[in-house]
Amino acid sequence: MDTDAIRGGETMAAAAEGHRDSGAGGKPAGGGGRKHLSSVANNVLQQCSQTLDRSVDDLVADFELDLKTVAVDNYSRRLVEYCSLQALQSLTSPDLGDAIHEGSLSRFTFDMMLAWETPTPSDQQVTMESIAKEREDRKEPLGANEAVMGDETSLFYSDIMPLLVNEEPTVGEDAYVWFGSVFPLACDVVNARFTFEALTATTANRLHYPAYDKFLREMDKSFKFLQNLPAPTGVELAEDELILHIEGTAGTQRVVRHIGTSSWPGRLTLTNKALYFEASGKISYGPAFKVELSNTEMDQQVTPASTGPFGAPLFDKAIAFESLPEPLVLEFPEMTSSTRRDLWLTMIREVIFLHRFISVYNIESPIHKWEVHSRITLGVIRLHAAREMLRMSPPSPSSFLIFSLYDDLPKGDFVLEQLANNLKETSTITSFSASYVFKGLGKSQPIALSAEMAKEHDRDSSSHEKPSSSLGNTIDQVRDEAREVTVANAAIEGMKEEGVTDSLLVLVALPEYLWSFHVGVGKPHQQTGSSDPRDNLVG
Repeated sequence: MDTDAIRGGETMAAAAEGHRDSGAGGKPAGGGGRKHLSSVANNVLQQCSQTLDRSVDDLVADFELDLKTVAVDNYSRRLVEYCSLQALQSLTSPDLGDAIHEGSLSRFTFDMMLAWETPTPSDQQVTMESIAKEREDRKEPLGANEAVMGDETSLFYSDIMPLLVNEEPTVGEDAYVWFGSVFPLACDVVNARFTFEALTATTANRLHYPAYDKFLREMDKSFKFLQNLPAPTGVELAEDELILHIEGTAGTQRVVRHIGTSSWPGRLTLTNKALYFEASGKISYGPAFKVELSNTEMDQQVTPASTGPFGAPLFDKAIAFESLPEPLVLEFPEMTSSTRRDLWLTMIREVIFLHRFISVYNIESPIHKWEVHSRITLGVIRLHAAREMLRMSPPSPSSFLIFSLYDDLPKGDFVLEQLANNLKETSTITSFSASYVFKGLGKSQPIALSAEMAKEHDRDSSSHEKPSSSLGNTIDQVRDEAREVTVANAAIEGMKEEGVTDSLLVLVALPEYLWSFHVGVGKPHQQTGSSDPRDNLVG
């Protein structure tokens, strides 16, 4: 138990004393805020007070009424959590896009994460010392093997770093995950740690405010772009069918469909239910060829493929649908890598996994179904935003897509099972649901009526239902095991590159060779077999 926990009862008394000494807005007469809170935590409480048009005293009093015991763990942090949740309910009621565009939402929510990470003066002091040490380390001259701005540095890193002022506090992983658990805008709690790693890979695993603000703005831009896209030719999208990605238009890169030895360029559109390809005509696009991705009765098989002249497999930049009556091969041409193909392959699989998840775990409630669709759509929007920020070093798509991520990780099915159980315990769409956040991003994009009109439960919709601790523990366990597997695989690959495996084979075969030499009374020319001891290995 930390100092804050030990002093839980004392801070209650200190808070009561603060009530007597407070003036307007909950500040003590001295203007220094509550002594058991850090300066950033005091600042957040003041912002919450202004947002809710209530005094800090009233907020603290309501918070203490909810406490069951006097001595509690992390009193200061829990106070920050309570006030932040109250303010978020009011702050996110209007259109989220406007709040993001103005910058007020990003600044306020970033301060909430800072306050959660350093709720007490001692926490803030430790963070300040860590920042000072990092600043001192940056003054040291670079070594011979170090580079100032190497080829692997992303465009986002080089563009944004001049804006990252040294004195500006940064947010760590745990604070980011906490905020994702209460307000799933910047991340989803299920894959928040992977998203954080992808966003902070070039900034020493610390999130700076300019990067966070840019990320939210790019999310808003991506959502508006997808929202304004036209439906495929001759297709009327369902009420709850949303466009997730599109390419092959005038402003995007080419997509080519291969039929035998023929190639047809066209426009490719992915929604949360299907994939549509429209062959390009002289003036307009032809009728859309639809691939239904929501059909769980058919085993959907989408795999990487290679294409080339006359069917020769020369270019590994395509995907193939192997389970369709009519073969479908789509190529995503680019000069060097297969980044585009990998992106499309992952996103298509994500939609397939989405409907498989709903089917396998018997998600029947319209509310629960729409919540899953909203979480996946927000994940795609985050992916688009991150790729726009990190153009030179695009992150792995699976870091932002829940089902694709846990389909690849060892024991990932445990997380999905726990997620399904948690989802079924959710009774209504609350202010902190992914579906509510998704609805708030666009004024003209209504929530699916079937989900909004469903009144299956009587629980108060204003209550906040946090993810269970069992889900968090399962996620952490799977993540740790995935790291161990990654480290082991990296070590094996390194040994192969250095030729260590060949050396081990030689050492293993050497005793057998020496014994054969001894039995042959020093006549190695009588030995049969290869002169290479590695060839004498059995199995």
